[in-house]
Amino acid sequence: MQIASLIVAMTGLYATVGALVALAFLVAGIERLDSAAKHAYNFRVLIFPGLVLLWPFVLVRWIRATRSTRF
Repeated sequence: MQIASLIVAMTGLYATVGALVALAFLVAGIERLDSAAKHAYNFRVLIFPGLVLLWPFVLVRWIRATRSTRF
């Protein structure tokens, strides 16, 4: 039972962090990676679940895009 509880807790933590990263990305970062998404609010709603699941990849790409535009 303890293993199942740990799996559920880790899944909840992953989803929570994913939701936070997804919200931050949709508010502040999507325009940096895709200028066509500037006023595409329906598009943002559609990609939210994918961002929650793939948040580590999104975060890495977002950080790389931020570093490349600084210089």
